[in-house]
Amino acid sequence: MSKNLHDKLLMTSSEPGVYLMKDDAGKIIYVGKAANLKKRLYSYFSKPVHTDMKTGVLVKKIAGFDTIITATEKEALILESNLIKKYKPKYNVILKDGKRYPSLRIDLNSDYPNLAIVRKITKDGAKYFGPFSSALAVRQTLKVINKTFKLRKCKGGSFKSRSRPCLNHQIGACLAPCCLDVAKSEYDEIVNEVIMFLKGRTTELLQDIKNRMKSAAEHKDFERAAQLRDKMFALEKTLEKQVAVTTDLKDRDVLAVARMHGNAMITLLTVRGGFLLGSRHFGFGETFSIDAEIIEDFIRQNYENTPYIPKEILVSSMSDNLSLLEDFLGRIKGKKVRVLRPQRGEKLQLVNMAVKNAGNRLREIAASDAVREDMLARLKYELKIDRIPFWIECFDNSHISGKDAVSAMVVFKNGQPDKSSYKKFKIKTAHAQDDYACMLETLIRRYGNAGKTEAYPDLLVIDGGKGQLNIAVSVIKELNLSGKFEIIGIAKRDDKKGETKDKIYKYGRINPVNMGKRGDTLLFLQRIRDEAHRFAISFHRRRRSKSFIHSELDDIPGVGEKRKRILLTHFKGIEKIRTAALDEISALPGMSKSVAKEVKKRLIQD
Repeated sequence: MSKNLHDKLLMTSSEPGVYLMKDDAGKIIYVGKAANLKKRLYSYFSKPVHTDMKTGVLVKKIAGFDTIITATEKEALILESNLIKKYKPKYNVILKDGKRYPSLRIDLNSDYPNLAIVRKITKDGAKYFGPFSSALAVRQTLKVINKTFKLRKCKGGSFKSRSRPCLNHQIGACLAPCCLDVAKSEYDEIVNEVIMFLKGRTTELLQDIKNRMKSAAEHKDFERAAQLRDKMFALEKTLEKQVAVTTDLKDRDVLAVARMHGNAMITLLTVRGGFLLGSRHFGFGETFSIDAEIIEDFIRQNYENTPYIPKEILVSSMSDNLSLLEDFLGRIKGKKVRVLRPQRGEKLQLVNMAVKNAGNRLREIAASDAVREDMLARLKYELKIDRIPFWIECFDNSHISGKDAVSAMVVFKNGQPDKSSYKKFKIKTAHAQDDYACMLETLIRRYGNAGKTEAYPDLLVIDGGKGQLNIAVSVIKELNLSGKFEIIGIAKRDDKKGETKDKIYKYGRINPVNMGKRGDTLLFLQRIRDEAHRFAISFHRRRRSKSFIHSELDDIPGVGEKRKRILLTHFKGIEKIRTAALDEISALPGMSKSVAKEVKKRLIQD
């Protein structure tokens, strides 16, 4: 420990607060909290050897620290969370954006609500269920619901404008509230059944349906009884597929941590009504935290915006801040939440199941990482390049008849797409139908100042043959970046010439590169090219759709979205605005005489 760190430790307060670890560049690499700042910091620096080898290695990277004193440990907990969100330190446990996990949303404020798949949970008064482990899982759940319950399937716009019932009504899968007079009480009954099903209350729901079926039969309403019978049979089939893991039929989440090769994995098992409904896995890289701290940080981040918190959370490692954690969860839920580390019985079996799943997931990732590393190493050998292409960038252009030209760049890191690094370019100077000029503009914009602001890739893939490849190489030479990274071109096969594979070209080489017998490296490069093509086309479609809905009103000074909406709502079209009297326009809410004059002037000119 340096003298500066030692002197700062001596002056550190023993009060509760937050500490921010910094590297030699002054960047915050870790944020932590403590009931006693001095004691906690001494635990890092006073030990000559750490029992946890990784922590010992990471502590050597700390060049300085700052502290923030708080009134209570609870305030330190809140401040720590806010600082982690702000700085995103490298060695903290940072949960990735939950938007990538799909949920089901039902808006109970609507008279006839339906279910929709969403990836963002907002505080809008609607009920959310999930998140689900994957898009496949949420679609399967929605498929079961659509088969079993007669909720409407159409979206809002279609629901309001439909003039006759759709096919779903004809096959008995929807009550068609869009067109028919459906009693709200009858529809609400179905909504409540769906909510019970999504909450995992299938057993209770079955009993309720069975009682209503008997009642309908007793009142000789045999058609109603038959409908309830069919629904009961469908739910019983669904229940057969679920795994009962506890006998007390309670709701709980189960959290466990596994570690391997410096990485950590948290597995979350979702148990509702005693049945295991699913699991999700969350991977983390290097971190200072021990298992208990990882679970604590995960709980605080995961449940902060979750739609439902069970009354009980089982964990594989217990945090020292148990009371603070339970208080945090209780404030969100509005009821007491218990966090337990079980020692025996069914609950311990659940935790062990989660630990096993977390370890298995880490091994799967390690195996797939090894396969990708082997493939990248062979790609280096087959392309005869100087480095393994861990970072690959690929470009593609898109336009229609020379309009709305765009270019897109995709990035693959360690053999996988890194979508956060993708870039989109609107072509500004080049003629859209000149692919060479578009590529020239895009490459200059990407690599012109890259050395100052961004790192370079290991490999640049150009979608095209020798011509596009030569353009790329000449641009890189003009930018004095020769040797910074390798460049190849990928051209589609020519069926007329009897070619069976796409071709890979290197600069200065006449014939395509021989990509070996296994073919997986060529397939990998094709996948990158196809992803660039997909990304470019989707960007172009979005830009083109915006240009299609562009209104003449958008170009008039003083007319924003609000005034534009008022004008179009009142007059139902541009032509009627053009022929309207000045006084009629200026009398509309939010309109002034001067803006009305400008509207008339511009529309008449056009």
